[in-house]
Amino acid sequence: MNRRDFLRTSSAATVLAALPQETFAQSPQAAAAANTGTAWDRGRLLHLLPTVSDQEMLVKASFDATLTAPPLLRVGPHAVSGSMSDTRGECWQFHVKDLEPGRRYRLMLVTGGKSGGKPLCEPWELATFPAHDARPEHVRVLFYTCAGGHEQLTFLPVAIRNRLLRRALSFRPDAVVANGDHVYWDLRSPLTVKSYGRRAVALAGNFERSAVIFGSDNEFVLKRAAGPQIAPVYGTDFRSTPVFFIQDDHDYFDNDEAYDEIVTFPPDHFMTQAARATQALYYPEFLPDATRPAGLAGASAGGRALPVSESFGTLRYGRLLEVLLYTVRRTMTMAGPSAVFLEDTAEAWLKARMAATEVLHVVNAPSNPPGWTAGKWGEWYPDLLGADGKLTIESPKPYWQSGWLKQHDRLIAAMSGMRGRIPLAMSGDLHAIAIGRILSTGTIDLSANPVVAVLTGPVGTRPGGWPSGVRRIGAQPSLHLQMDEQVKPIEQHGFTLADFTSDKVVLRMFKWDVKTQGPEALDTLEPFHTAELAMPDYLR
Repeated sequence: MNRRDFLRTSSAATVLAALPQETFAQSPQAAAAANTGTAWDRGRLLHLLPTVSDQEMLVKASFDATLTAPPLLRVGPHAVSGSMSDTRGECWQFHVKDLEPGRRYRLMLVTGGKSGGKPLCEPWELATFPAHDARPEHVRVLFYTCAGGHEQLTFLPVAIRNRLLRRALSFRPDAVVANGDHVYWDLRSPLTVKSYGRRAVALAGNFERSAVIFGSDNEFVLKRAAGPQIAPVYGTDFRSTPVFFIQDDHDYFDNDEAYDEIVTFPPDHFMTQAARATQALYYPEFLPDATRPAGLAGASAGGRALPVSESFGTLRYGRLLEVLLYTVRRTMTMAGPSAVFLEDTAEAWLKARMAATEVLHVVNAPSNPPGWTAGKWGEWYPDLLGADGKLTIESPKPYWQSGWLKQHDRLIAAMSGMRGRIPLAMSGDLHAIAIGRILSTGTIDLSANPVVAVLTGPVGTRPGGWPSGVRRIGAQPSLHLQMDEQVKPIEQHGFTLADFTSDKVVLRMFKWDVKTQGPEALDTLEPFHTAELAMPDYLR
């Protein structure tokens, strides 16, 4: 099914179907204005995604054809030769070290080899973050979730996702957190395979699970499956904005489902390799941080620490902000009352950072959202959909592990225990926009410092992908919690901007209704809800 057929047949996109094709995309002038105000020549690039720390940069890039010699990235006085991420010379990465904190650099990407020095695209700028001991006055972070999905499998058209993200970039965030589900290509889950599995195979081919990814036919299948969900969605729009990508279940090429026939997680070897390969090709891993252990899962191989981390990361902006970025899929266990989503070393790291006092704001960004549930198997919570169409915790949820909830309560208690801070959790997964305060979890009273939970808004959700459609129930607070909802979950596309200063956090939430609003509304989207969170007794 192509995009035009989808728009004509989907009831969720009736308004869009009536519009001519050219109305989906912004003009080149409007698109370029999101970053620089002028047209930018991408040259040979298909996409470009950077991340930074206070002293390093990591840039992922793909090109429209094979490069026969490693390209060169010039960053101010530094020059780094690209490392090939695939086996064909179409995808490259550049890791630049020993940079100055808080400095804006001019970057230039040029050819290598005998033809070295020819520009591959127009130069651009990218800044490092402030030093760990710096005291910046303000930082703005863009949060969203679920930007993936192949357009030909009825996900939101790429051109519309472009416009939504460009509107977010027009507010000039200092960093971006994309929380999970960058790829939808479920291979074994009965729930999703039956809805688009056959069409997916027709688009990209079959994986051979017993083979390696790189250097086999699996590499071609993965590029055909994942590439169109990332490269055209981001293009080069984010070239001057550091990005932080957290992986969730779909990024391991499956949905979190459990049946007698199959339990899809923890990820098996092939799933881990597919997630690792997608990240290697298209979006940056996390750069090292002195306060994060070097050997957490996804950050070591052969007993040696790697220069980057795949699963656990840090967005550190001086002494003003630290965002703890973590996936729950990589290390989850199925051990009943002692089961965990996060292995003990990761949990200890999170608690240590929440207990430390050198940073004003410490924000948790888990891939599995605290606060709400849609009765899914792989959640923190025991809630499931009862025969009466309501959530219940009176009946056991099949294959769910009680230890997951114990770990949830430990982490939520640690968040609430950050006296002098706003305990804030920014997450996604549930295809909704919401904000509320967790007042208690189980028997633990959090009322002295309630945890503020936010669902940041999805970008690419397809018409049948909302929880109310797939699960027959929208996201709701877990019955394990006492929760005060300021904005109940809204199943619309959107994003959240968070502004951090020394005395408060301001959250601006944006939404766009595919059923009632045209694409042109994206270009002037304004927040529908603003929440101002004051620091209780802020640190200096």
